[in-house]
Parts: sequence; C-alpha cells; structure tokens
Amino acid sequence: MTQPSYVPITENDQVRPAYRLKTPGDWRQDRVAELTGPEHPRGAELGVPGPDQGYVLLLAHKLFEDKVRDAEGLETEDVLVGCSGVASARASLFGRAPVAKDLELALLLFGFLGGGPADLVAWRTPLFAGAAHDYLQRRRIVALVPDDTLRLSPGDVRGRLEYWRRLVVAPEGEAAAATPA
Repeated sequence: MTQPSYVPITENDQVRPAYRLKTPGDWRQDRVAELTGPEHPRGAELGVPGPDQGYVLLLAHKLFEDKVRDAEGLETEDVLVGCSGVASARASLFGRAPVAKDLELALLLFGFLGGGPADLVAWRTPLFAGAAHDYLQRRRIVALVPDDTLRLSPGDVRGRLEYWRRLVVAPEGEAAAATPA
C-alpha cells in the first residue's frame, strides 16, 4: 500500500517501483508433439488418451488378481496388464476413468474369467505372453478390440463368448492365419 506524501518515512521504507515485465512475443503452435486440431490423433503406437488411466492397474490387482483363471502358460501380471490396456481404451471411449466393469469386460473377452472356448485359449496365449514388459505387445492387444465390442456390457460379452471371433479383429498388416477367422 502506498504511503501518503505528508508522512515522514526513511528512504528504505519507501515503496519500490514494480518490476516491468516485457510483453510476451508472438506464439505459434509449431512444436513437434502439439495437437493442431480438436480431435486427438489415432494410429499405431499413439495409445488411447483418457483421464486417470493408471488407476486401472490398481483395480486389476485389488479386484481381479485372484479371479484370473485358465491362464496356463501365462503370468498373471501379463494377463492383468494386457487387459488393463483394453479396459483403459473402453473407459476413454466413454470419456471417463476406468472402472471395474471395464476390466471385467476385457478379462471376459479373452476368456480369463473362465468359460473361454479352447480355440480362444490357444489363440490368446502367445498374444499375452510377456505383455507386462512389452508396450508394443499391449498396443497390439488393444488394437484387436474394435469400438463396437468395447461398447458392449460385460454380460453381452459373456453371452457372445462362444462367437469370440466376431468380437475381435485382425490389426492391419497382420496375416489372417495368425488371427481368428
């Protein structure tokens, strides 16, 4: 607060002038990773953006670690991390953070909560092997699940599991023999 001119004060107690900040220069959106449009880009290795996606790993360990079945030849961590990517993609499709139903859908879709057909179990085993330690493998798992499948409820997926080939798609560039027909 300023002092009136008639009040006697020492020179050290007087108000000092404020720092003058320069007017900022011209700004352009030209940095390498900046988004230039309203839509987030989609494509290989770009991921699926959404709020609080790390929470899905906590949910996976707290709620589903003991429920994973029929995972012979796979580490539980590979199953949980691989399905967490699918759960995060489903949550971001709805513009929210992941919840238990997202993870349940992903685990059901790949037959990890039991009841998966034998051909699904044989097909998914090499797909999930080492997924906890390989980002590109997790991206491949997420790319197999189309948005139409992600929009289903876990109950719908459970009811259609015998027709699991209709719920997943082959990613571009992958041989059709390596994916479900």
